[in-house]
Amino acid sequence: MGMVSTNDLRRGMVVEIDGELYQVVESQHVKIGRGGAFVKAKLRNMGRGGVIERTLKAEEKIPYIELEEKPMVYLYRSGEEYWFMDKDTFDQIPLKEEEIGNAVLYLKENMDVKMLMHEGKVISVEPPTFVELRVVETDPGLKGDRVTAGTKPAKLETGLIVQVPLFVQVGDVVRIDTRDGSYIERSYAAGPV
Repeated sequence: MGMVSTNDLRRGMVVEIDGELYQVVESQHVKIGRGGAFVKAKLRNMGRGGVIERTLKAEEKIPYIELEEKPMVYLYRSGEEYWFMDKDTFDQIPLKEEEIGNAVLYLKENMDVKMLMHEGKVISVEPPTFVELRVVETDPGLKGDRVTAGTKPAKLETGLIVQVPLFVQVGDVVRIDTRDGSYIERSYAAGPV
């Protein structure tokens, strides 16, 4: 574990604050008045998920965590365990939902993921930035409604619920941004039901 100045925080870095690990989502150096400065940072809690905003003193030194990044494949779920395979060694490891966090809402079988590890312990599972998931439940939209003036909730195959345009139907495949769980576009339309 090294130390890093808050002025040098970059997206993706992992730092320790108040005994917890956070990944930097974004940071901004703000200068005020004569010489006063601080750093506004958005940080994602690596253990519990969720993003917080934090104001840090400029040039304050905080612990920086070197993480090992392993390319893995999500294989399948068995009971309460989610099985992953190391792409280099083909070793398989099971993780529980609480170890995976919010990423569990984006996992599909045979999906490539990144596993971030620290001292042999899994810190987080990172799905691809964009995933395509099938809509399994949503209210019917209005016929001919092709504008995104309104949205409605839709439940996806993994259990994730997102706001989608009114024209999205059950059976459609939608593209989701895993960084914030937002709808990007409809990738595949199921056609008339």
